[in-house]
Amino acid sequence: MTHGSSDALRDLALRHLSPDIAERWLGLLRPGLRLGVAADSDRPVGHLGGLPKLPADEEWPVWEGHGPLSLIASIDCTALPAGALDIELPSDGTLYFFYFDGQLDEGEALVLPEDRESRPGARVLYVPAGAETSRRDTPGDLKPYPPVPLAAGVEMTAAEPWHPRMRDAFAPQAPLGQRYDHPVCADEFIEALWDFDEAVGHQVGGHAHSVQNPVEIEIAEAVFEGEVTWEDPRLSDEAGSWVLLAQFDSEDAADMMWGDSGALYWLIRPRDLVERRFDRAMFTWQCS
Repeated sequence: MTHGSSDALRDLALRHLSPDIAERWLGLLRPGLRLGVAADSDRPVGHLGGLPKLPADEEWPVWEGHGPLSLIASIDCTALPAGALDIELPSDGTLYFFYFDGQLDEGEALVLPEDRESRPGARVLYVPAGAETSRRDTPGDLKPYPPVPLAAGVEMTAAEPWHPRMRDAFAPQAPLGQRYDHPVCADEFIEALWDFDEAVGHQVGGHAHSVQNPVEIEIAEAVFEGEVTWEDPRLSDEAGSWVLLAQFDSEDAADMMWGDSGALYWLIRPRDLVERRFDRAMFTWQCS
């Protein structure tokens, strides 16, 4: 829910938490790559929108019965700062994020993690470095988003106070995803976090900045297909087994608006990331 420099977050924690609680909270921070619209002097690490370069044998992603997906973003893994994250992204090649954005059916079909039939409506494609590719035009009546170059900066990220990892660290007996009686869930600290940083933004790795409940819980619920309650420890364990691959916020520069100023999220299990099984990534979206 919060991102910033290590020094700024340490100062924030020490102003609102006891020294021992602050140190425990700081120990749960994770590095993330915050992405923003690149200036002329920046080296782009990817783009919002635009057109992909795909191998000849790679078909444009389609949700059968609905239509082709829109390219939301591309990330040039070679351009990312090496070793900056605690997840094992490819060291080269390109990640493409596709999503059925509703422009072909006026938003009638929704891509929801709990709806297994809708999952083909969001895809991640990985094109290794050295693959022979060509630029593809969007199929049919699909209109591409204008390309917007992205620059990256490494910042530390903090999870929501009611994130499963925070709950496990500070109040393991509390109900999952709810506020609990502990300083990191005190109104004063939560308000300080929001005053410090309320922007969702675009990001690779790190803790997701969820608009509503932690996105990891949504993914875990979808995995169990509604067969577990929030009190079931399996749900917490499953939520803790997913990490953020990337999130993309609404962005005026790219003509992107996800619901009511919402954001798109792709999560993946670390072992699938190591094995480059991006077909196993899960998608969700949230808006205010």
